[in-house]
Amino acid sequence: MLSNSSKYAIKAVLYLALNSSEEKRVMVKNISTAINVPQAYLAKLLQELSKERIISSVKGPKGGFFLSSLNLQNTLMDVIDVIDGKKRLNSCVLSLEKCDLDKPCPLHNIISPVKHKFIYNLQNKTIKDFSLEIKSGISFLPL
Repeated sequence: MLSNSSKYAIKAVLYLALNSSEEKRVMVKNISTAINVPQAYLAKLLQELSKERIISSVKGPKGGFFLSSLNLQNTLMDVIDVIDGKKRLNSCVLSLEKCDLDKPCPLHNIISPVKHKFIYNLQNKTIKDFSLEIKSGISFLPL
C-alpha cells in the first residue's frame, strides 16, 4: 500500500520528531545512517517535504532539517500525499483500474475495512502523536 519512498519519508519524519528541534537541526547524512536509506535518495525526499512545509530546513553551516511545533501538527497522510500523491492509498490492492464498491476485485471486501481504518488513523493522528507513542514505548521504531 505504501511505496518505499513513503516508508523512507515516514521513517525520516519520525526520526526528526524524536531527534530534532528548532535549536537542534539534523543533517541528511545523520538521518540516512540512522534509518538506513541512501543519502542522495533521502535528500530528495526531505527537500520535497520541506518545500511543502511538512518539515523545516535551514541552509548553511549550522543548517539541517528539523520539525517545528507547527510541523509536528502535520499527519503522516500529509507526508504520503507529498511523496506518493492522494491516489496511492485509494488504489486497488490488485492494481485493477475499475475496482470499487459496485465492481469489487476478489480482495476488495477483505482489504477495504482495514484500509479505511488505516487511512483514518493516518489522517487523524499527528506526527507528534506518533512520536509520543514511540517515546512512551507504545510503539517501536528502531533508530
